This record gives sequence, C-alpha cells and structure tokens, in this order.
Amino acid sequence: MKRNIIVCGLISGAILTAMMVTSTAYCYKNENFEGNMVVGYAVMILAFSLIFVGVKNYRDKYNNGIVSFGEAFKIGAYITLIGSTMYVVVWLFEYYLFIPDFMEVYSAHVINQAKASGETTAEISSKTEEMATYKEMYKNPLFVVLLTYAEVLPIGLIVSAISALILKKRLSDN
Repeated sequence: MKRNIIVCGLISGAILTAMMVTSTAYCYKNENFEGNMVVGYAVMILAFSLIFVGVKNYRDKYNNGIVSFGEAFKIGAYITLIGSTMYVVVWLFEYYLFIPDFMEVYSAHVINQAKASGETTAEISSKTEEMATYKEMYKNPLFVVLLTYAEVLPIGLIVSAISALILKKRLSDN
C-alpha cells in the first residue's frame, strides 16, 4: 500500500508543480498578470485523478477487490498530502528564490484591475487594504505554507471522498 501511495502521490505532485511553475512563468510574462483559473483547476483535477487510480489499484491488486470507504479515503488523503506538500515546497522555492516580489506585483495587478473595471473609490480602498493584509501575511513563511496548502489540499480531499464513495466495496458487495 505504501508504494502505491508514494508513486501516485509523487506523480500527482509532479503534475501539480509543473502546472504551477508554468502558470507562474506565464503570468509574469503576461503584462495583465492573467492566468487561466479553469486550466489551473482542470490540471488539479487531472493530478488528483491519481487518487482514483491509487485506490482502485490498491483495492483490485492488493486487497482482493475489497476496500472500505474509510480505507479508500485514507489512501486518497495520503496521496493528496504528498502531492500538496510537493506543491507547497516548490512554491516556497519559487517564491523565495525566484519571485520574491510576487506579492507586490500581484497586489498592484489586483488594484489596477479594480480601477480599470470602474470600481468605486471605497471598493478600491477595500481591495488595497485586503492586499496589504495578504502582503503582511506573506512576510511570515508559516502563512505562506498555510495559504498555499489552502489552494490545493481541499480539492484533493474532495476527490478523495468522491473516489472513496465510488470505489468502496465490502465483502458482501461481491
């Protein structure tokens, strides 16, 4: 089971980190700082589809076609944790070594976008305060880690729950 989890988790993490590095580079080259959220989430779903593969592989090859919801969810959660941790670690390297000005650039983009879309002065002021809060939070590496996990971990847990529901099979189900 461990090997199954590690292999699926590492592949999932490789897909997630490749997407993140590519999209970050694209956003920095694009003067509008625009990425594609649909593509980003689609790649996350693709990466976390390895949860389904890992649980099914465990159930069919290693556990005689039987897996409970709890066991399947646990496998999915471990795969999610490995992939998400890779995502966080790569982001930390990318942020601190290559783009330490990320929050300044991103904050300026969000505020300029608010101005360009015709938001009121109060709304722009609110956005400015919100971005200042995020910039302050990003000074603490613990918050960088927590915010980065918050981007990806919930999606993996949702996919884990769905996979566990689909793949659960008890001895009496055969």
